[in-house]
Amino acid sequence: MATERVQAPADDYVEFLAAGDSGKGEYRCSECSYGITVHSTLPVCPMCSGSSWERAPWSPFTRARQTR
Repeated sequence: MATERVQAPADDYVEFLAAGDSGKGEYRCSECSYGITVHSTLPVCPMCSGSSWERAPWSPFTRARQTR
């Protein structure tokens, strides 16, 4: 049986950053999805002790939805 390879679109790429890396903005823990906002260095996740972070999706309406 032949297996079919499917190519993911280039925009599906997610960059992961490690605890200790420099960062500025909103991030989510890649293990438990805990959200943080940092202005210097990414920490170890305070919820699960995970060390891998990804940028949270940005939208100009994100904060407007959260304040309602």
